[in-house]
Amino acid sequence: MSASTKGYLCVLIAAVLWASSGTSGKALFESGVEPLDLVQVRVTFASLFLAFFLSIFSKSSLKIRWKDLAYFLLLGGVVMTLVQFSYFFTISKIQVVAAILLQYLSPVVVALFSILFWSERLTALKLIALVGSLIGCYLVVGGYNLELLHMNRVGIASGLAAAVFYACYALLGERAMHRYSPWTTVFYSLFFAAFSLNLCCGPLKFLWLGYTYEQWALMTYIVLFGTILPFGFYFTGINFIRSTRAMITATFEPISAGVMAYFFLGEKLEYLQILGAILVLAAILLLQFQQASDPMTPDRIRRERSLIQD
Repeated sequence: MSASTKGYLCVLIAAVLWASSGTSGKALFESGVEPLDLVQVRVTFASLFLAFFLSIFSKSSLKIRWKDLAYFLLLGGVVMTLVQFSYFFTISKIQVVAAILLQYLSPVVVALFSILFWSERLTALKLIALVGSLIGCYLVVGGYNLELLHMNRVGIASGLAAAVFYACYALLGERAMHRYSPWTTVFYSLFFAAFSLNLCCGPLKFLWLGYTYEQWALMTYIVLFGTILPFGFYFTGINFIRSTRAMITATFEPISAGVMAYFFLGEKLEYLQILGAILVLAAILLLQFQQASDPMTPDRIRRERSLIQD
């Protein structure tokens, strides 16, 4: 098996595992678990598992500079917390595939930000991608059906917020990964998210909520197979293939989520929703291909250097 094949396979596995996390989360919400409680469980135990793993296999990954503590507190304690909560809250309100696709609009948000504030050129491909994503988003959330749109308005709003928060995390996280390994960035993002949630919601509050064994099993699955393992596979994958190609490959997540939601939750998409999903994915792919082919202009070099300045 070639190195590139290994890379694509690892990223595909990561995408499927992330998709299973969303489907499992939906099942938990239908059983009575609250999104905020699930997020607290996820970030708390994921950070504990990662701390144990890294302390054995990569102690250097646990080291950060004192002056970066405030930065990681912002990245994890605020942005990561908002990303996690808005993602699962959206899943609790609308279909799993629609929720994931809304968060997947984050590259569109980044592209808009770059055009508006970084003077990045608006090419024909980017314009097509932006318009296509808007039309696709309208269709995938059922905008053509006023009754469905009214029922889903809270979930749609939180899904769009999730895209914005994830875009913020991507932009801030890029700065961190110029200084630290991906594992360091992910660990401290989860750790400070756990710190923030346990401080605000009550330390380990979820231990006294009387969850059933089945609910704990699903939450454990989300921690291990929906968080830690997919990150491991994804980071392994980008060691073999370019990060842009990895991000393109990761768009398999909403596709696999749709299959899982259909078989395990009975969720079905209407034909216009499927068309919307195709438009959203096509827009994301166009933006990623555009990014991969963009030349390293002086403006782009200065912008990327600004991300790593103190």
